[in-house]
Amino acid sequence: MEQRKPVGAHYTPAILADFLAGEIISSLRDSDKSKMLRVLDPAVGDGELLKSILNQLSANGYVNVEVTGFDTDKNAALYASERLRALFPAVSQKYFNENFLDFVQTNNGNDLFNTVNIEPFDVIIANPPYVRTQVMGAKLAQKLARQFHLSGRVDLYYAFIAGMAEVLKTGGIIGVIVSNRFMKTRSGNSVRKSMTEIFDIIHVWDFGDTQLFEAAVLPAVILAKRRNHALPSEMRAAKFSTIYSTDDISEDYRCNNVIEALAVTGIVRLANDQCYHVQHGNLDFGTNSGDVWRLNVKGTDDWLRKVRENTYCTFGDIGKIRVGVKTTADDVFINPDWDDMDREEQPELLKPLITHHIARRYKAMDTTPQKKILYPHVTENGKRKTVDLEKYPKTAAYLNRYRSILEKRDYVMKSGRQWFEIWVPHHPHMWAQPKIVFRDISKNATCWLDTSGAIVNGDCYWLTCNQASVADILWLALAVGNSSFVETFYDHKFNNKLYSGRRRFLTQYVEQFPLPDPARALSKEIVSKTKKIYSITPSPEGDDLAEEIDRLVGEAFGVANQKNR
Repeated sequence: MEQRKPVGAHYTPAILADFLAGEIISSLRDSDKSKMLRVLDPAVGDGELLKSILNQLSANGYVNVEVTGFDTDKNAALYASERLRALFPAVSQKYFNENFLDFVQTNNGNDLFNTVNIEPFDVIIANPPYVRTQVMGAKLAQKLARQFHLSGRVDLYYAFIAGMAEVLKTGGIIGVIVSNRFMKTRSGNSVRKSMTEIFDIIHVWDFGDTQLFEAAVLPAVILAKRRNHALPSEMRAAKFSTIYSTDDISEDYRCNNVIEALAVTGIVRLANDQCYHVQHGNLDFGTNSGDVWRLNVKGTDDWLRKVRENTYCTFGDIGKIRVGVKTTADDVFINPDWDDMDREEQPELLKPLITHHIARRYKAMDTTPQKKILYPHVTENGKRKTVDLEKYPKTAAYLNRYRSILEKRDYVMKSGRQWFEIWVPHHPHMWAQPKIVFRDISKNATCWLDTSGAIVNGDCYWLTCNQASVADILWLALAVGNSSFVETFYDHKFNNKLYSGRRRFLTQYVEQFPLPDPARALSKEIVSKTKKIYSITPSPEGDDLAEEIDRLVGEAFGVANQKNR
């Protein structure tokens, strides 16, 4: 069989299928092995998950088992059916070449499953398709959101989780492989809330950048039990384990693979010499529905409490953190060949553009950005306005060459805007204000102060200060935003890592970064040194001064800096 499902999910590697099946079996240890055990895989693929759990059920004495599988891929459903029936001829098996979500919606009344002679399931094992909103399209995403009572940006596996909950018995066990994004992003709020209302979470394993799948998806495994809503609702303690690659090296633990590595705590070297950091603790659900799920290990809460005690305000309090402009037609608006054009043809509305390519801590590598963007927006009487193209003939001529491309952005037209507008332009008058720019994806915290008036591209986030009455607070934020302290804060509070330890510096994270009291003498010392480092960067003296600022930031929050660099 091919390794990739057309709908966006990768088939489950055998090592992960065996791990998930084993954890489900462990959760069934008190069940009556003589009773019928009904098992579902709602996206059966090549049948690897069902193969693993049937093998382990048999080895553990379960003799009365019935399995059901769904898959929209006719060839996959046929292959899995033939494969599993040959391997387990004594097991009752049913396979449907049908969309599981459509099945749930069709049969979710009082006669659930009766039409196809299926009863609710004792066990669900699943690796549902991973398809994001952008790929599914807005119409399908909105339909699934309505059907399964979800909100925000809906990924396909969100709907699968909701659908599986509807067909699982009270007390039934679910083991599911998903992207770890839902635990760490604002768009995952609704599914996090739904899961904690429906399930008792037993254990979550965040496999991070272990590359268990070919796709650039960071997988997580969730083991949970369907809650009995007749009983008082209490949030039970759940375990949380994470494994991420690290540059740290240790000879203490050597393992053959990432599954074996989960048996230890600390730095583990695998057979391929790649090292991973394995941590185990409790799952902290947060106090609000919007809080991310995070690992709580011994000492983390004490560290965060100490930081809260020394926090005056947050980055979000001094100004809104915004993502940069989104043109949805970069090839037109951000042309790499502007300088190669005849000067008489260059559009009049070209503006300097900040991108992550000039990122450097404290001060950008190019204080006058070399990239440019065609920016057809101005501010008049305090309001954003699209320019009158008749006043800019060279710009009009250039844009008209690409009119057919730009008009294909039907969402621009349907919103009542003109065909040549940038989709997310922000307020033009704000670009001239001093602003801190954050690199979106970076291993280390990297932000810099920009006073050039340049526009920020969508691969960066930016902050302007709305607290002019608080002197130098933007400089204080610049110091904190570049510190190893804020990296430790990020890892304790959010820990949204991509491959090779790269962090995402999104609005929802940066707005929670803390600031110490700017009136304190220590804060004023940090500001003074930050202004100096800005003036001398780059230089060897600046590197030494960065180390001093880093130490002072940790001291300002009453915690010792835990170096991540």
